Order: sequence, then structure tokens, then C-alpha cells
Amino acid sequence: MAILVDTNLLLRSRQTNHPHSAIAIRAIDVLRRNQERLVIVQQCIVEFWAVATRPVESNGLGFATSQALVEVDDLQQAFVLLPEFPIHDVWQRLTIKYQVSGKSVHDARLVAAMVVHGIGSILTFNGPDFARYGEITVLDPVLVS
Repeated sequence: MAILVDTNLLLRSRQTNHPHSAIAIRAIDVLRRNQERLVIVQQCIVEFWAVATRPVESNGLGFATSQALVEVDDLQQAFVLLPEFPIHDVWQRLTIKYQVSGKSVHDARLVAAMVVHGIGSILTFNGPDFARYGEITVLDPVLVS
């Protein structure tokens, strides 16, 4: 089974001083030991880059672009980066079906990518954001064992 690793876990796994860092690292390690296929999509990389290069005072990591590039390269080695497929039609269907608006449209895009790739589960700290989607299962990293 493949599991999409949400951007928040990618970020927390790189922020060793964050309270969720150990939880993120442990959940990823447990799933790897259980032979799960951990995947990311291009949107995860874009979101990671946006937060990583944003100033700390703006809730970012404050990385220089050169440091962000090293981190993204590491992520692409650590996880399977799925190819970009057209997902617009699936995304639009999901946004209409679940009446998605505002910032949540980004989550709907992740779900659309999951549907197109046949990925059934997402590992995320933001479970409530994905709970509405009957197409997927949410895995809480705190509960991974």
C-alpha cells in the first residue's frame, strides 16, 4: 500500500526543534519498517519550498534557496516522488462534491493527486482537513505504531 506523506510531516521531520519533529520521524520510520511505500507529489515539494524559504518571523524556516534545494534533494531521495499527471477534472469534481472553498482547495488538490495515482492513505498532522474525503483514509502520525 502507498501512503502520501503530507508536507507538514516533511517540514516537521526537518525541524528538530519543533515539538512534532520526533513524532513525524517516528511515524515515517515505523511505516518504512512495515514496508509501506511512502510517496510525495510535486505539490508537497512546492509547499515545502514555500515554507522553508519564508522568513522565520513569517512562520517559515528561513532557509536560503541553496539550503532549501539540499533539503528538497534529500526529500526526493527519501520518498518516491510521483509523476505529475493531469488532475484538474478530479480536483474540480472533489471541490464541487465536497463544496470546498478558500485555503482548503490545496488539500483537495492533494486528494485529487491521490485519486489519480490510486493512493488510499495520507499521513498528516491535519487529519480534520482531510476527513471529509471519503476517497481516502487519514493516518494520524501520533497513532502510527
